[in-house]
Amino acid sequence: MNGVLKSEIIADPLRGTQDEFYSRGDDCVRPTIVKGKGVYLFDDSGRKYIDVSSGPVVSNIGHGNERVIDAMSVQARELDFAYPPVTRNIPNAEFSKMLCDLAGPNFERAMFVSGGSEAIDMAIKFCRQHRYATGETQRVKIISCQPSYHGQTIGTLAVSGDTAFSEIFGDMVTFSEKIPAPLSYRADPQLSEEELAEKYARYLEEKIISIGADEVLAFIVEPVGGSSSGANAPSEHYFNRVREICTRHRVFLIYDEVMSGIGRTGKFLASHYFPKAQPDVSVVSKGLGAGYTPLGAMLTSAELVEELAQLTGFNYGHTYNANPISCAVGKAILTEITECKLIENCYEQGVYIREKLMEMAAESLIIGDIRGRGLLLAIEIVADKKTQKSLPIEINAPDSLRRIGMENGLLLYSRRSNGGVYGDNILISPPMNITKLEVDDILLKLKQTIFQYQGELEGFNFL
Repeated sequence: MNGVLKSEIIADPLRGTQDEFYSRGDDCVRPTIVKGKGVYLFDDSGRKYIDVSSGPVVSNIGHGNERVIDAMSVQARELDFAYPPVTRNIPNAEFSKMLCDLAGPNFERAMFVSGGSEAIDMAIKFCRQHRYATGETQRVKIISCQPSYHGQTIGTLAVSGDTAFSEIFGDMVTFSEKIPAPLSYRADPQLSEEELAEKYARYLEEKIISIGADEVLAFIVEPVGGSSSGANAPSEHYFNRVREICTRHRVFLIYDEVMSGIGRTGKFLASHYFPKAQPDVSVVSKGLGAGYTPLGAMLTSAELVEELAQLTGFNYGHTYNANPISCAVGKAILTEITECKLIENCYEQGVYIREKLMEMAAESLIIGDIRGRGLLLAIEIVADKKTQKSLPIEINAPDSLRRIGMENGLLLYSRRSNGGVYGDNILISPPMNITKLEVDDILLKLKQTIFQYQGELEGFNFL
């Protein structure tokens, strides 16, 4: 039993928690969190931590929000469940209207599910059902980026760009076609931003042509990446070209805004930065439920939905689609975001944090890059800033930084993807209601954490 006595397992009062399933390989002890308030989490010993990454970029409005708690309680007493295939409910109608109004033109319809993976899966099914119903039954191929991340179901693992998934599940599923992600760090320094965008857009068109344009169903891409690419934020020119290519070849364009949506980048949707490059389908989740309820949504146009409804309909669902309690909670979250001007705060604090992180990078030997939009930012840790060389694979920087961060009162998040081939990064994405005073507290402790880790690395010969 890996050196653990059966009596020890039985004696542990917290045995059976989710982390029992995780690898025993990391050296970072997980605190037992018992309370959350604002940007802070508290463990069972009373120790306070700043939630630097909002969990995995989820807790957009912070912890313990009274408006949301009240909405949850009131709705649970009124109506807890109504099954969408045979009923309708008012919280669903009100929440849908509010979300679609904020999302804007081309997003007049919303289908609600229980999380990001489900929502991505729904988006792919919607595109397939539409093409099938309109006679283009041969369109089955999906193109996505390497690296990328789109979820943890079997279907969404298939479109994610992580080689570890293909090693394990390659004999079970058909993986999407991959093209290089438009990464800004380590890009060809001889190319301008526009030339770089053209280069990466050409990969998409070449892939479509090589497959056969009439067989390609959709291209799925993150407007701002998560941990797989370290908040990589491609340019407007890239998305304009991608939109043009997809339109010309009748390929659906899907934006994965599971992380970047609901105000996280300083606009309600990151796609609002690219007015000429709106997708056919957009997927939002994490900030939509903000940690208070499992919630995700697929957004698309009334035109596409009505067209499909007249043909076959989109008759897929899960038990908790459009759940009244989740919809009431979601509406309260959107109300909090809009009335408290959290998107504006997100943009302002994002500019400030980025500026201070750049100053920190100038002093550090191991911060290679700062990137992202709004409060979806990342620090990339490297062995050599001049050559942009990553740390050796056997040195797991994210785990070490999480450990040191906890010692300094920070909860940091990063998920090492592709075995660290694309570098190691830490997401800096605190709740959108964070104050400047709290930001300064993060920056002080983060600098302490970075330089403490730099000190640990000084014994190696690559620094």
